[in-house]
Amino acid sequence: MSDAAKTVLFATVLCVACSLLLTLASTGLKGFQQKNALVDQHRNILLAVGALEADRGYDAEEIEALYGRSIRCLYVDATGAVVSGDASQGGELPMYLYLKDGGEPAAYIIPVDSRGLWGRIKGYLALEPDGATVAGFAVYAHAETPGLGGEIERRWFQRNFVGKRIVNDAGEFVSVRIAKGAVKDAVRQELQPHFVDGISGATFTGTFLSQGLESILQTYEPVSLNFRTRGMLRIPENSKVCKTSPSS
Repeated sequence: MSDAAKTVLFATVLCVACSLLLTLASTGLKGFQQKNALVDQHRNILLAVGALEADRGYDAEEIEALYGRSIRCLYVDATGAVVSGDASQGGELPMYLYLKDGGEPAAYIIPVDSRGLWGRIKGYLALEPDGATVAGFAVYAHAETPGLGGEIERRWFQRNFVGKRIVNDAGEFVSVRIAKGAVKDAVRQELQPHFVDGISGATFTGTFLSQGLESILQTYEPVSLNFRTRGMLRIPENSKVCKTSPSS
């Protein structure tokens, strides 16, 4: 066999071996990657309701144990009612209840999937049982520019949502929005309860996220209305249970 043929054969064998190793590594790590993505989403759901300290590190076991004790994921229909386990219908929406200390719902959490400047912004928005007040906000995935729109992942920005109102004094839905600058300087006083401070240099990110939050909150408005008028939801014993997944 000539030296050239040996070289080609060696290169071919090396390429095949490397491809097999990469395939095996990818397959073997896929389960770990999915588990880590799920744990991160559970962490952000808990952060949205203030069940975790943002500046403290938690291992996966702590997060999963707390999530299992305090979060219940259910489906609601277009009227805002919890779907029973034997129901089969389209248009069901996932919703998470925060059962603090295993008691009555202390908050409810809705998933956020909004357009951003460069991609989708995904997170969770938590509301108080009054159906009107934001309890927290957390982002777990985005493609915004670091140092600009990427600041949406920072706790200083997310904490601004706490206490904001999605309805006005007349009880009408108005959503919550990101201001173009500081709320106290950019928004009329009577509207300030519905706005959070914007991010300097990230006007488009704020605009798109505001539009996304309005659309999502409007979709879940029947749920919020039930909380506002009834104090809480009626949860059937055989309610249809859902689970988070890395793609949700």
